[in-house]
Amino acid sequence: MTTAPAPTRARIAAACRAVTEAPAFSLVVLTAILLNAVLLGAETYRGFVTDHAARLHGAELACLAFFTLEMLLRLGAHADRPKEFWRDGWNIFDLVVVACAYLPFVRENSTVLRLLRLVRVLRTARFFPQLRILFIAVSRSLPGTVSFLFVGAVILYVYAMIGWVCFGSHDPAHFGSLGRALLTLFLLMTLEGLQDAIYNGLALSRLSLLYYGSYVLLASFVLVNVLIGVVLNSLDEARELDTAASTAEGKGPRAGAGKEAGAGTRVSTAVTAPEDPRPADLAERIADLRQSLDLLERSLATPHRPAAGDKGRMATIA
Repeated sequence: MTTAPAPTRARIAAACRAVTEAPAFSLVVLTAILLNAVLLGAETYRGFVTDHAARLHGAELACLAFFTLEMLLRLGAHADRPKEFWRDGWNIFDLVVVACAYLPFVRENSTVLRLLRLVRVLRTARFFPQLRILFIAVSRSLPGTVSFLFVGAVILYVYAMIGWVCFGSHDPAHFGSLGRALLTLFLLMTLEGLQDAIYNGLALSRLSLLYYGSYVLLASFVLVNVLIGVVLNSLDEARELDTAASTAEGKGPRAGAGKEAGAGTRVSTAVTAPEDPRPADLAERIADLRQSLDLLERSLATPHRPAAGDKGRMATIA
């Protein structure tokens, strides 16, 4: 049996939820995030920073204060249901990003603080559904991407060893060692410098065409297409998850309305139900039944036909 939240918590949650669910609130938060990104980019110009150091610092503190207030409002909106706040990954991400700015090590390290401010830009995904779907797709494609990287590393290693054996003495600048061969093949994966590599190989043997052709076919076409397939599959799954989440959120109010309607129906049924008979009526009916039983006993004991008045009384009681 669940207990209802305290009235104070319910009022706080309702007030904060009215603010956080307003379209203007999301617009203001998005504006603050973009302003934070603009300030971070402005700090890359040394002359501008020198002339407006105090203003930039004040603007950064204002953004931090606003983001802190935003998180307090979001926490307050879940005061009556705190578990739902931690079920949303974006809430946890926002809370970590804002809370880290108050850690002593982060506040004292300018590099870490700038990186943290840069991470705030990723919060824009919360307000753009398509961008949020892309982030979810990337996160869901990580297992498949790891498998892709493992297969790609094996292919690179095998072809790098073959290239070192075949072209190491002829082209030491590209295949003189395993590291150089790996770097050369990694660049060839993007088809950059493929023409020069083929010409250098043809100067040694025409069989180099088989080496480069098979490598380009595997690395630039097969593996890349496999990676694209993994990302597209994850993108479809992310869209389905986002649609299911939106549908679940949409059903919430309707379900609540249905419960309220059901409660209203029960109340109206209880109101319109016939009232119980009063004790005086019950006593009168019992007395009539007893009188009719007495008449029946007398009629059975005395074998004569009952009077017309008795018949009328018995019919009335029945």
